[in-house]
Amino acid sequence: MKAIVYERTGDPTVLELVDKPVPEPGPGELLVRVAVSGVNPTDWKARRQWALPAGWQTPGQDGAGVVEAVGGGVDREWIGERVWLWEVAWQRPWGTAAEYTLVPVRHAVRLGDASFDLGACLGIPFLTAHRCLTAGEFMPDKLHAGALSDHTVLVQGGAGAVGNAAIQLARWADACVIATVSSPEKAQLAAAAGASFVVNYREQDVVEEVRKIAPDGVHTIVEVSAARNAAADAQLLRTGGAVCVYADDGGDEVTIPIRSMMVPNARWQFVLVYTEPKVAKAQGVEDVAAAVAQGAVRVGEEAGLPLHHHGLSSARAAHEAVENSVVGKVLITTSDA
Repeated sequence: MKAIVYERTGDPTVLELVDKPVPEPGPGELLVRVAVSGVNPTDWKARRQWALPAGWQTPGQDGAGVVEAVGGGVDREWIGERVWLWEVAWQRPWGTAAEYTLVPVRHAVRLGDASFDLGACLGIPFLTAHRCLTAGEFMPDKLHAGALSDHTVLVQGGAGAVGNAAIQLARWADACVIATVSSPEKAQLAAAAGASFVVNYREQDVVEEVRKIAPDGVHTIVEVSAARNAAADAQLLRTGGAVCVYADDGGDEVTIPIRSMMVPNARWQFVLVYTEPKVAKAQGVEDVAAAVAQGAVRVGEEAGLPLHHHGLSSARAAHEAVENSVVGKVLITTSDA
């Protein structure tokens, strides 16, 4: 089989396209013929700095494909199932940037008739968004239609992959969603994703505009750049509101006003899918699967998430695109599964 492998950390040039034997699934594992691999920021960050316990790594946490074989203790009914995969390469050498991968059965979810492209976009972005939408004092543990009715959600950076996922999940749950963007083009993407209101922070005062829509403040903020936005976020939370920080775009330190955050009992929640509580993550997988089954989430430019396809042989270019913050979702087509 063809696979992308790196044996040392570094820039995209460490990625090599190699031939490897098709692996055999062990107990509790599935062998999946991968159709599409999703590329996330943690893929390039891992490539640059994470240790390689096995001495090699195939990148790719997310993907979609067809189950080809099962290991011991796994129901054979999985064979032939179309699945989406999440968190495949966390502390494991097998990622999704390959024609085949091994994955613990709990990290595969039935995809039904949805496209492989959609399946490869779900994992990390949608589970991150789910955590951001459920971690606050006012927020439910479980998302479903109506779960966020009478709630207002602010998505800082509504044109990114997590921002897009947060908009789609929040709208599915019937929230009023306000998204901030940096350009008219990105405003169109956020609107296509389903944002109720879009604010261009380069041309408008975010605090003033959000307060017009939500005079009492917002219930939760999905935050991509806390270092830049902390002062505004602090002015926009209602009593018991939460800022859920999932990235460090714009700086790796944040200054938070203490007294003004004490009065409303505000919460600043930091989010990383890989280490979030297991119960919360399991609920996220269940809810995202439900949203897919109900046709509530989409991908592509018409859904506010342009797709950029690469083949396995151009995995380096795919990683470079994500590292350079391309707008949209980067996918690697790995096989014709």
